[in-house]
Amino acid sequence: MTKRILMKGNEVIAEAAIRAGCRYYFGYPITPQTEIMHYMALTMNKAGGTFVQAESEVAAINMVYGASAAGGRTMTSSSSPGISLKQEGFSYIAGAELPAVVVNIVRAGPGLGGILPAQGDYFQATKGGGHGDYRNIVIAPASIQELYEMTVEAFNLADEYRMLVMILGDGTLGQMMEPVLFRDEEPIVESTKEWALTGHKGRDHNTIQSIYINPDELEAKNNELQAKYRAIEVKETRFEALDTEDAEIVIVAFGTCSRICRNVIRQARDQGVKVGMIRPITLWPYPTEVLSELAKSDTLKAFLDVELNAGQMIEDVKLAVNGAKPVYFHGRTGGNLPSQKEILDLIMNIHKEVNQ
Repeated sequence: MTKRILMKGNEVIAEAAIRAGCRYYFGYPITPQTEIMHYMALTMNKAGGTFVQAESEVAAINMVYGASAAGGRTMTSSSSPGISLKQEGFSYIAGAELPAVVVNIVRAGPGLGGILPAQGDYFQATKGGGHGDYRNIVIAPASIQELYEMTVEAFNLADEYRMLVMILGDGTLGQMMEPVLFRDEEPIVESTKEWALTGHKGRDHNTIQSIYINPDELEAKNNELQAKYRAIEVKETRFEALDTEDAEIVIVAFGTCSRICRNVIRQARDQGVKVGMIRPITLWPYPTEVLSELAKSDTLKAFLDVELNAGQMIEDVKLAVNGAKPVYFHGRTGGNLPSQKEILDLIMNIHKEVNQ
C-alpha cells in the first residue's frame, strides 16, 4: 500500500478507473462531475488511453458502446440531466450485453434543478430509465475510499457479467476531499472477451446487436438476460449492517445520508434508544432479504428511510418489509442535507409512537 493522499472524490473516481484498466473515456461537462473529465483529459493519454470530449451526452454513450464492442475497458460520467440523455444508450448496451461503467454524480432536480447534491435519480438508476426489460448493477459508495475501491470493482463486475455498472454518487461525495489509500496493484479480473469485434482472421465473424425481429428469438434473449440478473441478485448483493442486532429502530440510508446517520445512531443510543442501520451498497441488486429478515425480529419496532429526495428508495424498503413493521420516511430536496438533529428528533418521536 502507498501512503494516503488527500484527493477530491471526482478525481479519485478518474484515477481509480485508470488504475482499473480503463483506456477509453468519453464525456461531456456538467456540474458537479466535471472534475472527472478534467482529470481524464490530463492523465488518460499519459496512460496510453483515449480521452474524447464528445459533442453531447448522446454521442458520449454511443462512443462507449463502440469502444466496449471492440473489447476496451470504457467509461463515461455525467450528472443527472446528462444521464437522462444517455438512457437510450444504456438500453442498447444492455441489449448487446456490453460491459461499461457509468458514473452519475447526482444533482438536485427535476429539470435543470440545481448543482447541489441529491439522490433523486434512484428510480432512474435502479428501475431502468431506458426502454425494455433490463437491469444495471448500481453501486452507491459512501466515502472517498469507497469511491476508489468500488470504481475498480465496477470494471470487474462489468466485464464478468457483460453489462453496464453504474456508480451512483452525489455532489457531496464528488466535491468533498478525504484521504485515500491506493493499492500498489489493482485486483483486475482479466477477461478474454472472445465476443469482441477485434477482427475475424482465423475465426468466425463476431456479431454484436440488440435487434431480434423474430419474437421467439427476442424472448429467448430476454429470458437469458433475466436469468443472468437473477444470478447477480444471489451473488452480488452488498450491504453494511451497523448495530442491528438489538435495534428497536433501523435506519435505511445510502451514500451521503448514511454518513449523517452514523452519528445519529450514537446520539440515539446515548439517549437510551437502540438504533441501527442498514446501508445498501448495491442499490441493484437490492438487499431485500436482509430487510425482510430484520422485519421478523420481535425487538425491532420500525424502520426509518432517510434520503435526499421526496421518497424513492422507500418503495423498495416497504416491499422488503411487506407490512411486517411500520416504515417511516425523512427526506430533503433541492440540494439541502438533513441535519443530525432533525433525524434524531424524528427517531425520538417514532420511538414514542411505536411504544405507546
